[in-house]
Amino acid sequence: MANQTSLELRSLVKQDGTLELSLAAVSVPSPTADEVVVRVEATPINPSDLGLLLAAADASSAKASGQGSQTVVTAPIAPAVMRALSARIGKSMPVGLEGAGMVTHAGASPEAQALLGKTVSIFGGGMYGQLRKARAADCLVLPAGIKPEEAASAFVNPLTALGMLETARREGHRGLVHTAAASNLGQILNRLCQADGVPLVNIVRSEEQVRILRGLGAGHIVNSAQATFRDDLVSALKATGATLAFDAIGGGKLAGQILNAMEAVAAGTSGETYNMYGTSVHKQVYIYGTLDPGPIELTRGAGMAWGIGGWLLFHFLAKVGPEVEARLKARVATEIRTTFASQYTRTISLLEALDPDVIAAYSRRATGEKFLINPSLAIE
Repeated sequence: MANQTSLELRSLVKQDGTLELSLAAVSVPSPTADEVVVRVEATPINPSDLGLLLAAADASSAKASGQGSQTVVTAPIAPAVMRALSARIGKSMPVGLEGAGMVTHAGASPEAQALLGKTVSIFGGGMYGQLRKARAADCLVLPAGIKPEEAASAFVNPLTALGMLETARREGHRGLVHTAAASNLGQILNRLCQADGVPLVNIVRSEEQVRILRGLGAGHIVNSAQATFRDDLVSALKATGATLAFDAIGGGKLAGQILNAMEAVAAGTSGETYNMYGTSVHKQVYIYGTLDPGPIELTRGAGMAWGIGGWLLFHFLAKVGPEVEARLKARVATEIRTTFASQYTRTISLLEALDPDVIAAYSRRATGEKFLINPSLAIE
């Protein structure tokens, strides 16, 4: 095939402290023997995508100029944020971690040719575009009849949820705590823990989120906005034996509150005699999100057997190796309509993704709201 042209969404941080979003026409070369070209028909806006896309700019101040494929959106970036973005100033960045679509062209290898006309999912960046070239080996082939919108979120949230359970097993924990638990990822994790018989404590921030999880059959839900939060958390931890937490909030007091509550449970149930350094039960919080970008605040009440660290899907997959990754992906493909199903509130085009009002909506990261981009929708 001859080279094709694809429109893709780009994010640029400029030296003057401005974010610039635009559509760029890029050339898509013919696939080599082991490559395919995918017409992208569904790609989600994940919280992990927003960091690269919006660069922590003030989305409420976004302004658009131009029309159609020439539309350009600008928004201011605070000076303190600019210092952290120095490495990407002047670099036009493609966006979109994952997505799905139909293979339209394939290289000469049998593996690539076998994918022609099939719906596949891809995890590799640059998905907010009309066409995406990828290695055939990197494509996740979905069962017959699966639509691109059903397969769009086959990697980030499903593999993160599976990675959390795999981490718990490898580190010897028998129960989990998850914050921002009514999110799309949190709902997947609930279905997964129920299927695998893993006790899960869900921490949310509103009664609406409590109702969402109750509807999924979640057994242990704690509302951090309630005055009884600490006691409710201790009770849930006692019932589940959870000593590992995955925190999407990041900053603030929550990570420390979880550790202290775990220690309170351990002190009452471990059977150890009193020790001024606390119990020997190890308690771990992994921070995997930054809904609160502020400092982590710890009130030291967790003894000396605890840890706080970062957790990232990419690092986890590199650590466990290709065999484990293949096993997890195979489960996702098999259960894409059940355990790992995702729901979307709105599907938008690449051009709509540059509308300031739409940007304001998807940048809120509101619970229960998840946007899907269909790059194949017409652009004037």
